[in-house]
Amino acid sequence: MNTQQLLARRDQLMGTGTPLFYSTPLHLVRGDGVYLYDPAGKRYVDMYNNVPCVGHANPYIVEAMTKAQSTLNVHSRYLHEGILNFIERLVGLHKGPKIESVIVSCSGTEAIEVALRMARFATGKNGIVCSNATYHGNSEAVSKLTRLVSGQNSSPEVRSFPFPELYRPLREGLSAAELCEAYLAELAAAIKSLNDSGQGFAGLILCSILANEGLPDIPGDFMARAAAMARAAGGLVISDEVQAGYARSGKWWGYEVTGFTPDIVVTGKPMGNGLPLAATAASKELVDGFRARTRYFNTFASSPLQAAVGHAVIDYIERENLLDSVTTVGASLKAALRQRAASCPIIGDVRGVGLFVGVEIIKDDGHNTPDVERTVDIVDRLKEKGFLTSNAGIFRNVLKFRPPLVFKQEHADAFLVAFDEIMAEIG
Repeated sequence: MNTQQLLARRDQLMGTGTPLFYSTPLHLVRGDGVYLYDPAGKRYVDMYNNVPCVGHANPYIVEAMTKAQSTLNVHSRYLHEGILNFIERLVGLHKGPKIESVIVSCSGTEAIEVALRMARFATGKNGIVCSNATYHGNSEAVSKLTRLVSGQNSSPEVRSFPFPELYRPLREGLSAAELCEAYLAELAAAIKSLNDSGQGFAGLILCSILANEGLPDIPGDFMARAAAMARAAGGLVISDEVQAGYARSGKWWGYEVTGFTPDIVVTGKPMGNGLPLAATAASKELVDGFRARTRYFNTFASSPLQAAVGHAVIDYIERENLLDSVTTVGASLKAALRQRAASCPIIGDVRGVGLFVGVEIIKDDGHNTPDVERTVDIVDRLKEKGFLTSNAGIFRNVLKFRPPLVFKQEHADAFLVAFDEIMAEIG
């Protein structure tokens, strides 16, 4: 079945317009480590997917999954020691914040929704503040937080503020310290607006490395001061670690890199290396408060299968010293791209943490104008050369590199050869 036939069948069975990557969609049939393969056997280096964080078809994870599934996998409303052992281990990965208890779920969207409800129950308020270019999930409640550009609010209980960045600052001519103050003033105004409206302020939610905003370099100590401001206003701080966590940044958690202490931490995709597994972690007081107000459960969460696979993923990250590898390889890739940016006028900026790197593509017009068409073209060209990436950021002009954590220097070196060829091709 060719690509057009597959597309027609997909539209019929899944609905016309179901999202796909690339101008010419890619048909994949197999994965192995950092590699993916199409039906003809062409190999692609996966530089996008953080779901298989320790590699596609990782034998260690497959073995744990198979053993658990062949032993016991039941509804969440039975006692099982495995999930308790896993939660204890997960809680132990948090060194700074008061993280004691966990509500397990199956997706980041679900875990975020639990966090929002938890903050609202704890504060007795309803209002949530987020950045104006974020993404936290797909449900009706969580999607109200998505990409609230130009200060538009999708619901009365949500306010957004301009995300903090150095590349396209809120106002020109300010130092990093002055910019930090300017962004904090915007955050304060959003909180005040919620209080003035009668909604009240329940919490501030941020991806800890501002991934969907385009991985901006954040001015000053904004994140720490924003967290302090939120608490002083009576709200809780929610750190979305679905993309940033699980060693992605070279630390276990993105909040360690950007320097703030959350009250609630949400994790998702990478936890199960493809098995649906997510978590909302907080103090026992906050979790108990949520439990007292709801009858929440998830049939498939808190399962022996989730526990076994969750353990195996953490085992593999620790056993293979992936924190060190992510730090070393990520720094090397970012440095190499920055070196190229110095002589390439369409590369406006290179930034990121660990194995999460963004390259801002701009027009050569002297005004840092985002070039979305060229960014998409580069993504398509990289695919043709065997490297799978995507584009992100508020203007969708940031090349997004977020490979599985088992991505090594040899893969980065091969990518840079392809990247150089494309830069030469497009002139």
